[in-house]
Amino acid sequence: MKARIAGVGSKIPEKIVTNNDLTKTVDTSDEWIKTRTGIAERRVSDEKTATSDLAIAAAQKALASAKISPEEIDLIIVGTTSPDYLFPSIACILQNKLGAKNAAAFDVSAACSGFNYALTVGSNFIENKTYKNVLVVGADTLTKYLDWHDRGTCILFGDGAGAVVLTAADDGSGILASWLKAEGHLGHHLIMPGGGSRDPEEKKGRFITMDGKEVFKFAVRVLEESIAEVLKKANIELKDVNLFIPHQANIRIIDHVAKKMGLPKEKVYVNLQKYGNTSAASIPLALDEALADGKIKNNDIIVLSGFGAGLTCGANVIKWRI
Repeated sequence: MKARIAGVGSKIPEKIVTNNDLTKTVDTSDEWIKTRTGIAERRVSDEKTATSDLAIAAAQKALASAKISPEEIDLIIVGTTSPDYLFPSIACILQNKLGAKNAAAFDVSAACSGFNYALTVGSNFIENKTYKNVLVVGADTLTKYLDWHDRGTCILFGDGAGAVVLTAADDGSGILASWLKAEGHLGHHLIMPGGGSRDPEEKKGRFITMDGKEVFKFAVRVLEESIAEVLKKANIELKDVNLFIPHQANIRIIDHVAKKMGLPKEKVYVNLQKYGNTSAASIPLALDEALADGKIKNNDIIVLSGFGAGLTCGANVIKWRI
């Protein structure tokens, strides 16, 4: 028994912030940002829009795609590091607003790897026959935690949400293998120091701070490692993969790993130029777009691989059938 993705959905804010827009607040240029990140624009939520608002819209689309009612969902898992509140969880907010009255619900905090972690947890619940239908969401609004005068971070992030519905399958399709890893000793390189119990008064500021060089080194190392390890678990060769969907953080990271592993560009899906780094939403948002673009067909082998704060990383291999 495997967990098969039966439906996909995503949601992005309407507001677009271009690289040229950012030149009004920081010393940068469109060319500088594109050269170093590959990002041309990003979506930014307004003051009235919380992470759960994007998550609900993405979840509703996924449920409609899967032709499953909210009452049929047994479990809701949301990967996020920008919840509406410290508690209740976004998953519980979704359970209420969707009308998924029969579902258990909780959030997973693994930053940009959050969707890989949540997908792995959800698939395990289905494989051990605890639940039949699981809603997995990746959603973040990290632009609310940016110092818009910090060139090292404000150019990178955008907001969004993506969701999938998992159902049980015994036809050889579904999530074939998952691989997760954390390197907590590197956690200080990407951190939001204020706002938690260590600093509840936010004396250090509730902004994302990042050592870009160290995070880059981690990312290129674990992106390659996660792909190799999850394929080993699934007993699948690199050449047999039809599409790779990496975390959409920086085109230099993606290009570096693709070149080193010998991955042809047509097998690596990229949409970060439009959205920037949407954290836990990055992979499900790209998955939804790749499917809509006709890049994924039944029986294709898909690899999802993410990395992020913690520092964490994870990957999933899927034999697609929807």
